[in-house]
Amino acid sequence: MNLRSDKIGISIDYKNNSIEDKIENTRELKGFIAKIFTSVAVIMSLYHLYSSGIEMLPQIQHKAIHLSLALFLTYFLYPAAKKQRNKVTKVDLLCAGLSLLIGAYITFDYINIVYRAGSPNFTDLILGGIMIILALEAARRTMGWTLVLVALFFLGYALFGHLIPGQLGHRQYSVSRVIEHMFLTSEGIYGVAIYVTATFVFMFMLLGAFLSETGGAQSFIDLAFSLAGRYRGGPAKAAVVASGFMGTISGSSFANVAGTGVFTIPLMKSVGYKPHFAGGVEAASSSGGQIMPPIMGAAAFIMAEMTGIPYGRLIIYATVPALLYYISVFLMVDLEAARLGLKGMPKENVPDFWKTLKKGGFLLLAPVIIVYMLIVGYSPIKASFAAVIFVIVASMLSRETRLTPAKFMLALEKGARTSLSLISACAVAGLIVGTVTLTGLGTKFADLVVNLASGQLYLALLLTMIASIIMGMGMPTAALYIILGSMVAPALVKLGVPVIAAHMFIFYFGCYAAVTPPVALSSYLAASIAKADPVKTAFAGLRLASAGLIMPFMFVLSPKLLLWEVGSAIEAFSVIFTSLIGIFAFASAVEGYFMGKLVLYKRTFLFAASLFLIYPGLFTDTA
Repeated sequence: MNLRSDKIGISIDYKNNSIEDKIENTRELKGFIAKIFTSVAVIMSLYHLYSSGIEMLPQIQHKAIHLSLALFLTYFLYPAAKKQRNKVTKVDLLCAGLSLLIGAYITFDYINIVYRAGSPNFTDLILGGIMIILALEAARRTMGWTLVLVALFFLGYALFGHLIPGQLGHRQYSVSRVIEHMFLTSEGIYGVAIYVTATFVFMFMLLGAFLSETGGAQSFIDLAFSLAGRYRGGPAKAAVVASGFMGTISGSSFANVAGTGVFTIPLMKSVGYKPHFAGGVEAASSSGGQIMPPIMGAAAFIMAEMTGIPYGRLIIYATVPALLYYISVFLMVDLEAARLGLKGMPKENVPDFWKTLKKGGFLLLAPVIIVYMLIVGYSPIKASFAAVIFVIVASMLSRETRLTPAKFMLALEKGARTSLSLISACAVAGLIVGTVTLTGLGTKFADLVVNLASGQLYLALLLTMIASIIMGMGMPTAALYIILGSMVAPALVKLGVPVIAAHMFIFYFGCYAAVTPPVALSSYLAASIAKADPVKTAFAGLRLASAGLIMPFMFVLSPKLLLWEVGSAIEAFSVIFTSLIGIFAFASAVEGYFMGKLVLYKRTFLFAASLFLIYPGLFTDTA
């Protein structure tokens, strides 16, 4: 991908399609193998476009086609070991072929599979066992060992949990019963996670690919610089704004750092920010991408399915905390600039706002279309399809944004390519959820959490936060949310937390694991771009993202922050207004600066005031 901004004066060229390719263990496909990969990737994207906009096959068939194509591409793109990066081995070809075979088997024999539910034949069990192995290996290649080991632990529990005495034990299940549950029901591999990726998540990834190829993503970045670049600490403020914009279409902290960091980090350094702080700004800003409506990452779509709350309503609940988070990071960046006496970018280097809008600003209407369609009642599937079609058609209005046949094909390939790691992770997460539903572990674990916390909500929240952050260090947010959403969220609900607040609590801390040391992946990527110390960058990112670590406790204790059951517009305005003042006090306390350097007791006073103000309520606001 060639990332370029002539106005800003940066040109960076990456050979391997993206920064992620340089970090991920992916192959450089060439010749006939590359043509096969591209052809299948294009077919996969076109199939999803057809399914979303015209006609979708029955769920079992649609999910089978979706997963089999994804696994086929995964075994071509991701080698089993680094030493195999230069060639596709016979084992890879065998795994890819088996993936297609199993997908075809379910697609063409699905009626018979449905009729013999509960009585699988020998072929069902053999192919089911192979599919479990293929999903685990694909996840290992794309995500590493962490998620795979967790899934193996749960599968072991399903098979041998009957040997465990006490509350966590369960009745004995045979190997064939476990395989059937994981392979032939909608509660295993082909469960809610794969359903979500097979329907709207893939389409949103495809939207991001088309925006990238038409220049829409670049317009987000240029627009951010035109709005904030000229003010003190301008590039850092632009990084916050750009990452917020990009978050509305990408829903990935890693993609945000890769997409905006190559522009913002060098410019932050050029105006006087230290390298580790510049990397921390980008990491903290990008980590908010998954909580920023209208596209909040795969986990948010899964949340809508698990809670039964329509996605259009979910993004309304998420709006205020997301805006407060970005305002907090923005204020900290501004206060740091004021403390260091930094200035903005020279006027001649700042993109012109109106020219930026004229050049490709119309493409920025895609998120607006999504929000409108969700609010008026369309499904996320139709909203994402409409946004993709809009970008394709609207790009033809300008020569600079126009999609050539080559760019069109590249966008289709890129959309499929970027979805592979998420799809394999969600397939393996389905094994974990399958174990939870088969054994009743979810209810047992919820009771255990309540007992461990002795019925104390604060202790239960603290335990949930620790679990979310630790598990989020080694697995994607979607997989983390599926596990804890099915096991821990019911415990919080039992303690009186509203369903939306309980699930959002887990979702938030899963997102912020990307900037939480010691495994702060987004911070490490930002550090590599900034050429800074990774540990210093991780702690700078954590400090800047600290509002995000407090916010979940606030909206659990007072769901009005989510605009949950707010009685009137005046009450909603009051919640937002006092929270904004609280965020300003919080940013000043963390940075230790407000119209001059703050001594310790003033910082302590401001910090306490910020917590009272962010927490909605007449007593706390008055205090």
